Amino acid sequence: MRRYEVVFVLAPTLADDEFDQQIETYVETAKESGAEVIDIDKWGKRRLAFPVKKFNEGFYTVLTLDETSGKAVAELERRFKVNDAVIRFLTVRIDLELKRAEKFEQRKEARKKRIAIQKAAADTQPTPEKE
Repeated sequence: MRRYEVVFVLAPTLADDEFDQQIETYVETAKESGAEVIDIDKWGKRRLAFPVKKFNEGFYTVLTLDETSGKAVAELERRFKVNDAVIRFLTVRIDLELKRAEKFEQRKEARKKRIAIQKAAADTQPTPEKE
């Protein structure tokens, strides 16, 4: 399974109930497309680093998805592009980072085992005696 983080910024002109309704719509879209929604993280209204579509603020939301194919992410991005309330979005595949971290841990453990075996072998070898 692939894991994605989808960050999107909604226009600050939305009311709180409209904001929640938009998020619920995107969660339902992801579920209908075959993705499993792991986490919904609402950051709330925040100031943008620079004006986007003449807005200085926006409602930030992060969805964490597990998915096998990528159809749900493509469908979400399509809907983000069509919806005027979405002023920015970004999708990042994060399972590669998790795999990379796991691989580094495995290498670290293998190195520890190799060093331990080398030390044990060095301790069991007889040392030549001086006459």
